[in-house]
Amino acid sequence: MFKRFISYYKPYKKLFILDMIASFLISLIGMGYPILTRTILNDIVPSEEITQDDKIKFIIIIGVSLLVIYIIRMLLRFFVQYKGHVMGVRMQSDMRRDMFKKLQQLPFSYYDENETGKIMSRMTNDLQDVSELAHHGPENLFISGMSLIASFVYLLTIEWRFALVLLASVPIMVLVSVFTRKQMRKAFTETRKSIAMINASTESSISGIRVTKAFNNTDKELEKFEKSNKSYVNARSVAYKAMGQFQSSTMFITDLFNVILLSVGGLLVTLGTGDFNVTSYVTFVVTVGLFINPLTTLINFVEQYQNGVTGFKRFLEIMDEPIEEEDPNPIEPKNFIGQIEFKNVYFDYDSTKGVLNDVSFKINGGEKVAFVGPSGGGKTTICHLIPNFYKVTKGQILIDGIDINKLSFRSLRKNIGIVQQDVFLFNGTIRENIMYGRLDATEEELIDAAKKANIYDFILSLPNGFDTEIGERGVRLSGGQKQRISIARVFLKNPPILILDEATSALDNTTELLIQDALKELTYGRTTLVVAHRLSTIKNASIIYVVENGKIVEEGTHDQLLNIENGKFKNLYESQFKKTVI
Repeated sequence: MFKRFISYYKPYKKLFILDMIASFLISLIGMGYPILTRTILNDIVPSEEITQDDKIKFIIIIGVSLLVIYIIRMLLRFFVQYKGHVMGVRMQSDMRRDMFKKLQQLPFSYYDENETGKIMSRMTNDLQDVSELAHHGPENLFISGMSLIASFVYLLTIEWRFALVLLASVPIMVLVSVFTRKQMRKAFTETRKSIAMINASTESSISGIRVTKAFNNTDKELEKFEKSNKSYVNARSVAYKAMGQFQSSTMFITDLFNVILLSVGGLLVTLGTGDFNVTSYVTFVVTVGLFINPLTTLINFVEQYQNGVTGFKRFLEIMDEPIEEEDPNPIEPKNFIGQIEFKNVYFDYDSTKGVLNDVSFKINGGEKVAFVGPSGGGKTTICHLIPNFYKVTKGQILIDGIDINKLSFRSLRKNIGIVQQDVFLFNGTIRENIMYGRLDATEEELIDAAKKANIYDFILSLPNGFDTEIGERGVRLSGGQKQRISIARVFLKNPPILILDEATSALDNTTELLIQDALKELTYGRTTLVVAHRLSTIKNASIIYVVENGKIVEEGTHDQLLNIENGKFKNLYESQFKKTVI
């Protein structure tokens, strides 16, 4: 893990070196005050060989010199704070980019099992803590470490026995730190999980705010949010308890320094041991402050270290997820005919077994087929397997005689268009959403696609036309308008294979007629798979497959299936017809 963390410093090696040099100089300058204090008190003030005027001159020169180096230290601190944070945020940006890229490569199954809010928490909160560690970690360790060493060496020159007494108390502080660190690590990991729960709950509630208001279930959403909120409070309380034990224990050791400093120092001066006099004592007190402060900084750094390490571990959990498996030498055909064949296909989701059981069928290029049957039968799953969104458990899927696992994802999915019942539109303009079908399309092609989708006239009626903002998930559009934009998007893509997954089932009759006209033109000359709820819309399908409990239980044309006595399709059709009449 450490090597992977260090690797993010490589692009900013020069900046990191400058940051460390500045940190070194800050530590070095810090030693100026006690050294000059000792010089004034020990060599200048009591000297009988230096005149009063010279003493004043020397003290003024030392004071001005000290002021100058403090100004230099101020500039160095500005550099460390400014450029150091810039380095940290750039590293955070690199990690976020790597995570986003990895998320694009993960299979559908990952998103089936992980909530969006929790993923967002890792990309924002966790990486922010990692950024802080990336910046402050080396600086704290370097500045504090150098200050500790320099101040201790200088303490040895003043009174080595006294310095060793102070040093003897440091291991106690280290032992306390090690003992309480494990509790802190566990507690902060739980805190991260609870924050992710809050983000997931919030994301879900905000996305579904219209449903919440429609069903007057605000109290229920508050109850759900409060559950994760309380979980966070509890986790944070445990973390703060561990942190309180850590800090109170270590600060007590720091207080012992003062006790030792007062008692032992006073005794040494009183007894007149060696050369340890009042001047040495004052210098020692000043220098001990330089020794204790970095030690305290390192102690407090443990909390930041725990936050950063925990965040980086959660970052690595995503980075180590297996990506979609693609053939190492994938085939990329120039043209697709659109012939599709399922050979004895079985499929299970991780949480659901027997979704598809020995499914076999063949669709010729340019042919239109339909899949019907009760909900949960496996129709949509069949559609999801064709673009290789999921890997089959057993069996084989061929397109133009080639196993889809041997085709590159890019080539395969470029040649498949999907129109679903639940349309997803990005927050942006109508233009951006239609152009998503083919980013390099011309204005003429964009307009042509909109006309074919029967949405062009509506777009022209808007004040900003194609540049009209549609809001999150197209909230400012009706269901039919969103559906027609998604159809325009597929027109622009112009794929040889088309999947219509209940594309019109949620629309009113008038809107459905508009979309059916668009779909009729869209399906012309393409291999088309239609998952249909309204059976009257698939009369012209070449063949209809009835899917139930993961199996194809009937197949034939519309008329053939209606002629099967007590057939599944016939029962579905008559049941739907009766409901329509009523």
